[in-house]
Amino acid sequence: MATAAPAREILTLSGVVQGVGFRPFAYRLATSLGLVGKVWNQGGDLLIDIQGSPSQLQAYKTQLLANKPTQAQVRALAADTATVIPHRHDFAIVDSTPGAVQGAIPVDLRLCAQCLNELFDPHHRRYRYPFITCAECGPRYSLIRRLPFDRARTSMDAFPQCPACLHEYNDPEQRRHHAQTNSCAACGPALQWYDKHGDLHQNIDPIAAAWQGLSQGQIIAVKGVGGVHLLCDAGNARAVADLRQRKQRPHKPFAIMTLNRASLAGMAEIDDHTEQLLQGADAPIALTRKGPDCDRRLSGVAPQCADIGVMYPYAPIHYLLFHQALRCPADTTWLEQAQPLTLVVTSANLSGEPLITDNAQCLRDLQGVADGFLLHNRDILARSDDSVLQNSQPAIYVRRGRGLAPNVIELAQEGPSVLAFGGFLKNTLCVSQGNRAFVSPYIGDLDRAAACRDLDLTVERLLETLAIQPDLIACDLHPDFYSTQAARRYSERLDVPLLQVQHHHAHCLATMAEAGLRGPVLGLALDGFGLGDDGGIWGGELLWMNGADYRRLGGLRPLPLPGGDSAVREPWRLGVAALLSQGREEDAERLFGAHPGYAMLRQMLAKNVNCPRTSSAGRYFDAAAAILGVRHHTDHEAHAAMALETLCRQTPPTSDASFLFEITSEGALDLYPLLDALTTCEPHAGARLFHDVLVRGLLAWVDWARAKTGVGRIALGGGCFLNRVLRESLTCGLRARGMQVHAPRQMPPNDSGISLGQVWYAYLRAQHQPPAPNAVIETDQPTCV
Repeated sequence: MATAAPAREILTLSGVVQGVGFRPFAYRLATSLGLVGKVWNQGGDLLIDIQGSPSQLQAYKTQLLANKPTQAQVRALAADTATVIPHRHDFAIVDSTPGAVQGAIPVDLRLCAQCLNELFDPHHRRYRYPFITCAECGPRYSLIRRLPFDRARTSMDAFPQCPACLHEYNDPEQRRHHAQTNSCAACGPALQWYDKHGDLHQNIDPIAAAWQGLSQGQIIAVKGVGGVHLLCDAGNARAVADLRQRKQRPHKPFAIMTLNRASLAGMAEIDDHTEQLLQGADAPIALTRKGPDCDRRLSGVAPQCADIGVMYPYAPIHYLLFHQALRCPADTTWLEQAQPLTLVVTSANLSGEPLITDNAQCLRDLQGVADGFLLHNRDILARSDDSVLQNSQPAIYVRRGRGLAPNVIELAQEGPSVLAFGGFLKNTLCVSQGNRAFVSPYIGDLDRAAACRDLDLTVERLLETLAIQPDLIACDLHPDFYSTQAARRYSERLDVPLLQVQHHHAHCLATMAEAGLRGPVLGLALDGFGLGDDGGIWGGELLWMNGADYRRLGGLRPLPLPGGDSAVREPWRLGVAALLSQGREEDAERLFGAHPGYAMLRQMLAKNVNCPRTSSAGRYFDAAAAILGVRHHTDHEAHAAMALETLCRQTPPTSDASFLFEITSEGALDLYPLLDALTTCEPHAGARLFHDVLVRGLLAWVDWARAKTGVGRIALGGGCFLNRVLRESLTCGLRARGMQVHAPRQMPPNDSGISLGQVWYAYLRAQHQPPAPNAVIETDQPTCV
């Protein structure tokens, strides 16, 4: 029987194909099947030049996808026929080449099970080595200078491999074959211990010193993968209180780190779904319901919250602290057993500043905050805050950071290359190319100079890493946002057009981008603040959208905002404003008259001085919390709303109270009757009443809009949808009415998704959709429900 003539193909794999051990896997598979050729990284993709019989090539492609590395995600595989090269005798991993990024930027991955076992194997040469990794785990994005992902393009280039590590790197039979972060104690990064004065102590075990401090109630700064964290013993109430005082974080909840599920018994409710999230390679913080013993055992960690943020160790340094706390057991059985140690883990920064990554800055800025510093000498080139998600099904992202970003959103169409600058709060950037959008890790609020500098650095890093030259720049409508100002500068510098997108339109567009929607679709945006087309302060909007065009069908009835931003920090001002607007002077006096500024506030409202009006849903939550006496002052975003939701979740649903709202002739949803009703409620019942009536009102509002437009699908967006009660109740009610509901799934519903929405606006605008018909914005007479 004649032997089949050889064939040759060039395979291009896009997706998560770098930094996950794909080249060694492709090598081993080719040699096992007797194929010849080579594999290399190009830009952000993986290329394989493969040659053999047609049946061998088909087997190779089948097994390549079926048995790919655990963390790899192949979004596309293109196979191009090529001319057979005679006299090829082997298969090799060859040097990477530059090129455009069609796939994804490698993200930081948690320590894998095999490396974890080696870390605590006394006979292994990497026993207790704090930087143990392999081809399938460890830091990636945080140490990349540019793609392709090779050691010379990372901060690991400062650590040449010793002969033993180099042998592993070059040996196809080793797990660390072509592992770019490969190192050991003889050649790799090292830990350093500094005391509270910033003095280096060289003749001391850094892990032992850090644990000694934690066991004594101290606060320790620990440099990990994406930045520096502050750690303390979560069970030590005094240590937690000290951390709050030093970090200027009086009430905002902290996250905790425990070794495993068994260690969380009584502190958090962990089901199989949550366990799967926590054990993922991205190792996020999962917000899950508190257990019955949580507030007693973890006093002060998450006050006035129904949920607590939980995470497991993800880097060797974390596991080593738990190992040290148990006095370094010789086996690994302790990894599966319940352990008493619970740590608070929070970003190491001054209040409002970005996460610290630099050793010198850490030692300087955290003097008086940390009692000791566990640092290392591997540079962090890109900061990444821990990712946070809610453990609902599907999971809802609160923040995409380490392990989850930069993330790629597959778009339903191709469009121009866009650089989108997002908004002001919870900022992210988004860069698009073809049918892919690359969303940056969470940058944060742009109210500090350091955060603005971080935005500028992230822009340069993304453009350089992705090798993208933008055709368009997109940003928010608000002229005072730093992101808007930066966008203008880049537009002028690159000489490309600037597109400005209304904030709430962008919220709903982000959801549309995920779902591949072009319209027509209704949009419901509920958040804290965004500049409207009319120059007003919007935040509770019902929209009609088709292509890039949209019309505002209505907003929540505006609330006075006495003192502007001061009212956001002092919700009692909103409570007074809402009640006085309804002529409820006695209630306002009874509930708020004791405030020192009450008399002046009444004069401001009477004279309409510095009292802009807002349709913000977030401010309605604030007003309700103030009227119920839940929170009169706040120290972090959504503080009052979170406290209100906590009380609601502790209370059964109310009976029908739908008379407490109205839909006006202008299409506004009027919730003033609901706020009036809260004056006679105790906090728990009032919190439940507020949520239940709000949902009923929103459902009636959407019914009204559907009747006007004939549109039966809706896109939800805005930070208020992080409220589980609101999101789940509203979604259930809309689906019961036959509505097709789209909510954010790949991006957070808050302002972190704004940049993606801006990109989708540019894509839809490029299609030149016709304007919406005038009939869409016609209204009827008032509707009372």
